Amino acid sequence: MGQALADQFPICAQTFAEADAALGEPLSDLIFRGPADTLTLTENTQPAILTMSVAVWRLLDSRGFRPAFVA
Repeated sequence: MGQALADQFPICAQTFAEADAALGEPLSDLIFRGPADTLTLTENTQPAILTMSVAVWRLLDSRGFRPAFVA
C-alpha cells in the first residue's frame, strides 16, 4: 500500500518521510512491506490510514483538484 505513490510522486514520498520523522519510527516501511499482521494492529493502522490519506490528498491538491466535499 502506498509504495507506488511514493515511488512516482515526490510529494507522496515526502508525506511518508514526515510521518516517519513525527513518529520516530519507520511507519512507511511497515506500510509498504508489512507484515500485514503488524500493520493491522490499531496502533499502526490508524496512523497508516492517516498518512496514506494525507499523501493522496496532497497529490490531488498539487494537481488542482479541489473537492466540494469528502466522506
